[in-house]
Amino acid sequence: MANNISMTLDEVHALAKRLLQAQGFSARHAQAIANTVTAAERDECRHHGLFRIPFYINALRAGQASGDAEPTLSVLAPGVLKVDAHYGFSPLALEVADAPLAKLASETGIAAMAVNNALNVAALWPEVERLAERGLVAFAFVAASPYVAPAGGTRPLYGTNPMAFGWPRANHPPVVFDQASSASARGEIQVRLRDGRQLEEGWAVGPDGEPTIDPATALAGAQLPFGGVKGAAIAMMVELLAGPLVGDLLSFEAGEKDAANTGAPCGGELIIAIDPVRCMANGNRAAQLAHGELLFSKILEQQGTRLPSDRRYEARKRTVLEGVTVPASLYETLQELSTGEYTGKRNAYEGDDALRATLAAQGA
Repeated sequence: MANNISMTLDEVHALAKRLLQAQGFSARHAQAIANTVTAAERDECRHHGLFRIPFYINALRAGQASGDAEPTLSVLAPGVLKVDAHYGFSPLALEVADAPLAKLASETGIAAMAVNNALNVAALWPEVERLAERGLVAFAFVAASPYVAPAGGTRPLYGTNPMAFGWPRANHPPVVFDQASSASARGEIQVRLRDGRQLEEGWAVGPDGEPTIDPATALAGAQLPFGGVKGAAIAMMVELLAGPLVGDLLSFEAGEKDAANTGAPCGGELIIAIDPVRCMANGNRAAQLAHGELLFSKILEQQGTRLPSDRRYEARKRTVLEGVTVPASLYETLQELSTGEYTGKRNAYEGDDALRATLAAQGA
């Protein structure tokens, strides 16, 4: 088989949905997860695309995730919503809560939403992009499993703890960024392990506390925060926002509950949506957005610059027409999962050497 398999985005979605349902996810959960996975492949964010399907399935098989729990939405305060995922994966809960959060933010000017009891191995940008497309400014924060050492430390404590931001634009897609507070995303290290590539300096230390550029050693050790104490402070902030603030778990607590070492942490997420026109007396949305465009134009005046998310949007144009490429080893694993050939095996990583090595490096 060739090293890479070409697929259309429709084929990506159909494969993801089919195999998720075959493994026990409800049609609604399978659809929402397939939407998220396909969006990641479309934007060439491959470590959140089909690569993550075994993570979803492994957590379901281990009994740590529900494949059919329906999220429930409630109002905690005039400007605060809660969506309880009931130990299902986050994509469906986020889809269910998207319109109610946007409506509340438009009514009150600013609204927050606590996402509780949600397993999450997805990117954050889809939820803030959806809100920004509705004309709102949006923030999202989520913790993870303990992967990242505090500044000066060498043992995992924080999650990669990403944050995302979305800013609406007129006649352009929103400006969106989604970045970990660690020097690299966890998925990037896992993908480099799969592909046999070394890490960048400063990304991680091994179990002995010494710097490493070997992905397997890094996965067995600890990732490092970006910018030293600055990134570590942001990681701590995200821990508090996605944990104690919304009544959910800290990363190390989520890790302790992942007894089967699925790599799919269960915890909280905080999303904030702001209606920009309500932030000014006699607010003028067109003037506000035009003022933002002034900043963007000044950035792009300088050679070599780009706006956050520009690469994703360029990829989006390309993959809609050309499709995507998937590593043959991953494609084979997914095909086996879709036909049930993994029945009786220990977990969904088996059958793909790199995914199995990732699991072993994590201590399973």
